[in-house]
Amino acid sequence: METVKSSMQMSRISNRGSLRRFFCLLLSAFCRLPSVACLLLCFCLLPSTVLAQEIADKMVATVNAGVRTDLITYSDLMWQLALQPSVSLVNPSSQDLNRALHLVVDQRLILQEAEKLPSIGPGEDEVKQARDGLVKEFPSLADFQQRLLRVGLTSEKLDEILAQRLRIEKYLDFRFRNFVLITQKEIADYYQQVYVPRLRSRSPGQIVPTLEEAHRDIERTLTEAKIESDTDAFLDGARERAEIVTLSPV
Repeated sequence: METVKSSMQMSRISNRGSLRRFFCLLLSAFCRLPSVACLLLCFCLLPSTVLAQEIADKMVATVNAGVRTDLITYSDLMWQLALQPSVSLVNPSSQDLNRALHLVVDQRLILQEAEKLPSIGPGEDEVKQARDGLVKEFPSLADFQQRLLRVGLTSEKLDEILAQRLRIEKYLDFRFRNFVLITQKEIADYYQQVYVPRLRSRSPGQIVPTLEEAHRDIERTLTEAKIESDTDAFLDGARERAEIVTLSPV
């Protein structure tokens, strides 16, 4: 076994910001999309033994952030890939598997930190809405079900994964969003130095909104950037403090 902090450090720049954006985009889609629970009924009623196909599994890594030691298996990685419509499940590449590993490690680090605070877990309705929205990300319900069957992901395990994602989002909001303060000077500086030049470059001739008109969009942009920066710093610190051990390279 060898510690994977050095290899993980090389890819954290591309993965740490994408983690936050991934969850924000995913959860935003969940909130906008209509329910498809009726379509999932037949899937959810199937017994787990029918849904789960046998797949070769192995221990990949362990993560301990001071709360407990979490084991990450090959199945954990495949489940992450299965929930991404654009990723092929046929002979997944080492790049895809390592990207999934980095994501799962980050998830475990955040979840272990979240458990130090009072429960902020999602309700059943939130998990149901997340599941309904996720299905809409795929070409069809049949395609979604086939991907789950291929990696042995049962309806119960799917709900558990979605609940974890929602808990992560709630924790990050609780820890960072409530404490973000964007000043009027920051908004004015961004408007002059970034917003106006970028708009003129991308859309020559377009009427440039006034600072007052662009105020809300700029404040939102700066808020999300600040949260992402704080999340990056948090994950850097969590990785430094945690014991992350690779058991089997992917």
